[in-house]
Amino acid sequence: MTDASDIRADHWSLRRAPAAARPYLRLIRIDRPIGTWLLLFPCWWSLALAASAEGTWPDARLIVLFALGALVMRGAGCVLNDLADRKIDAQVARTSTRPIASGQVSVFRALVFLAALLFAGLLILLQLNRFAIALGAASLLLVAIYPFLKRVTYWPQAWLGLTFNWGALLGWAAARGEVSAPAFWLYAAGIAWTLGYDTIYAHQDKEDDVLVGVKSTALKFGAATKPWLAGFYALTLVFMLAATGAAGLIWPAYLGIALAAVHFAWQIGTLDTGDAANCLTRFKSNRFVGWLVLGGILAAGAMPQGM
Repeated sequence: MTDASDIRADHWSLRRAPAAARPYLRLIRIDRPIGTWLLLFPCWWSLALAASAEGTWPDARLIVLFALGALVMRGAGCVLNDLADRKIDAQVARTSTRPIASGQVSVFRALVFLAALLFAGLLILLQLNRFAIALGAASLLLVAIYPFLKRVTYWPQAWLGLTFNWGALLGWAAARGEVSAPAFWLYAAGIAWTLGYDTIYAHQDKEDDVLVGVKSTALKFGAATKPWLAGFYALTLVFMLAATGAAGLIWPAYLGIALAAVHFAWQIGTLDTGDAANCLTRFKSNRFVGWLVLGGILAAGAMPQGM
């Protein structure tokens, strides 16, 4: 492995796995779970919001199903992305040792693996109600289009936001059998959040992206990135406030959002877009945003109204 590689060869999940399985585990980024967390949090936020609005706890069965679904579908998205980008990845130092780009996993085997992941995702989806099943199936179009957008637009992060936050709608649908205003506000919040954190992530590859001819918001904004991030994160907070307000939640939910705002300010204030390691750390730190918002929603549901 090269030092520039984004594969962590020393990760415990790879060290302990059989040698034959390691390329496939690398393919689904098992050593880098932040993507799974970022896909999962909008689902859990939505489940918690739907339950807390009624003063109850989220259904534990749904919590587990969405966790499994996020792991499987994030893996499927990584395989699809790496298939689409295999020629580009081979030209970029950070991604040149990815399993498909480096030839460790053939295109045919990657397609078979993708089919298996999608089948597992379907089995999980079929455990939900009919409305949620239809809504979940609709997301596949978003997933299929995303890997190709960086070739035609400087805003692939916007489409990623539409895709990665579908769980905000799906969680509510799984809990309620329909989708209403709080879920739509939460979806909008997630899209703005993704525009922020994935712009930070994209700054790691901007020099290579220019060389291979792909686009991103990092290249679009350049030196003006921080003001754009402030705007995206401000919208995230406003839409989160709208979601919790529409759901009728009490003060702990707002405290969680306030703490997330402090974290956003830290991200922007300490970000160095010229330092790839700095960008990666700030990107990964968004898991704290997920926990802060989730904790606030759950606390609001657990407290008696009027407190």
